[in-house]
Amino acid sequence: MDFSGLDALVEKIRNTPKENIQTEEATKMAFIASFLNLLGYDVFDPSIVVPEFVADVGSKKGEKVDYAIMDNGKPLILIEAKSVHENLDNHNNQLVRYFTVTDAKFGILTNGIEYRFFLI
Repeated sequence: MDFSGLDALVEKIRNTPKENIQTEEATKMAFIASFLNLLGYDVFDPSIVVPEFVADVGSKKGEKVDYAIMDNGKPLILIEAKSVHENLDNHNNQLVRYFTVTDAKFGILTNGIEYRFFLI
């Protein structure tokens, strides 16, 4: 992996007025997709990056994690995105629930600025 673009991404995040990013979707487009791209994942290839990956938990149907990074057709990494204005402490349990119903081994909880990495 080539992390030469990391400094540029950090500067982009620092210099983007956060008041211009009003929603979770805007956070994903402005910051998180750029991060995934930096890691070498083609966010436009649905066989690699699956947005809104179904992760139904028990009787709760329609549960979806924001992104799943796929490996040979199975989820390897789950990414739960929140708005840039969200405190991630309020959302740790959501990602844990998704782990229990998928084969993923890694998880990321992020608001586009802070990234929390989890491993099963």
